[in-house]
Amino acid sequence: MKDIRNQARKLMEGFCRVCPVCDGRACAGEVPGMGGIGTGAAFKDNILALAERRFNMRLIHDVVEPDTRVTLLGIPMDIPVLAAPIGGVSFNMGGKISEEAYISEKLAGCRDRGIIGCTGDGAPDFIHQSGFQAIRALNGRGIPFIKPWEDKELYEKLEAAAQTGATIVGMDIDAAGLITLRLMGRPVSPKSPAKLKEIISKTSMKFIVKGIMTPDQAKIAVDAGADAIVVSNHGGRVLDHTPGVARVLPAVAAAVNKQITVLADGGIRTGGDILKMLALGADAVLIGRPFSIAVLGGMKEGVMRYIDQLKSELIQSMILTGTPAVTHVDPAILWTIS
Repeated sequence: MKDIRNQARKLMEGFCRVCPVCDGRACAGEVPGMGGIGTGAAFKDNILALAERRFNMRLIHDVVEPDTRVTLLGIPMDIPVLAAPIGGVSFNMGGKISEEAYISEKLAGCRDRGIIGCTGDGAPDFIHQSGFQAIRALNGRGIPFIKPWEDKELYEKLEAAAQTGATIVGMDIDAAGLITLRLMGRPVSPKSPAKLKEIISKTSMKFIVKGIMTPDQAKIAVDAGADAIVVSNHGGRVLDHTPGVARVLPAVAAAVNKQITVLADGGIRTGGDILKMLALGADAVLIGRPFSIAVLGGMKEGVMRYIDQLKSELIQSMILTGTPAVTHVDPAILWTIS
């Protein structure tokens, strides 16, 4: 992984420093690029909110080989991790590899390690086209995410997504207001509860709504017919000074009350971070920037090595907290002030 990160640092020069700790400090305001918007406060608080959580170490138990497997929206996975839908290699990552190579290598690495990758959307059109092509080449093994466009483009892309063979589709409603799209003359917008329900009804694929940060919005997504939500502030790239995802996740998960799948996306870097998010109420997590670094630094091999690292760290954290399975994570593994 050290070699992979060093190579990524060369290829992403001027767009991502590949810092030892990816915490948003060095890249604040660098959008386009890999940073957070404005002061970078939202990006930085994603990291801080997780770092403030501490584990209760427990070693008197019989958990020796914890089970990391989970079935997510009908798809069996080796660990509860999805590679988040990040695209735009040319204007966010330096453009030293093509969009097609980036997304196909990411998805293939995920497939070969038993998880699933998501594809992004945006402008220009080759971003979503490359994603759709990569999913099709893997017989539907991927989750396409579509931005909240106006009706014509949105419904055309939903239909095209279905034709890739994917069984799940997502809409990153948290992309509304993205600077990069606005600069390209392709603005996206929020959706009313009625409109969201209409959109979900237009497809037979399972539907994920990404960008939920409050309990009331989570309930709206449930009522609209979503199969899953992603608790996410879009990596701190759309609204400065939002709280870290780990701060809002427990209340959002409680509001959903297991009616639909809850995913968490924001600041997850290690296997320990994965376990923390599961203890806070998530069923699985999305990881963004580290997967982009893994692809740029090592292509498919880089992705697989990063997933191997995550699994090893997750297993270690589960053993040291007495957690037998990722499907049954006790919130009490997290330390609280008594």
